[in-house]
Amino acid sequence: MPDAARVFLAIGAIAMLAAVALGAFGAHALKTQLGAELLAVYRTGVEYHFYHALGLLAVGSASLRMPESKCLRASGWLMTAGILVFSGSLYALALSGVGELGAITPFGGVAFLLAWALFALAVLKLPRS
Repeated sequence: MPDAARVFLAIGAIAMLAAVALGAFGAHALKTQLGAELLAVYRTGVEYHFYHALGLLAVGSASLRMPESKCLRASGWLMTAGILVFSGSLYALALSGVGELGAITPFGGVAFLLAWALFALAVLKLPRS
């Protein structure tokens, strides 16, 4: 198995595990601890965490076909960074109530956008069969 595929499939699986655990934590432990607004912020973090963990699994799977794709590797690292920055900042904001943490969230969103653009570019670079 190509290294990129192994790395992004593993990161994707670990990210899915974390998303499930954090989602369950939010649904059970935080449901009564946070107000509706902060709980919604937390849930948004979990939602995007899930989407992009699945995206990492897609990157890993695509890496089986395109093991040398620099665009695909960059896409995977940007999705990873996006989960950490976007979802991580929303988790921290919801748990701490420090609104200023939301100022870094858009950087994670930009990482997600770039990741998907690079994924598309990697696919478009494939030779036609």
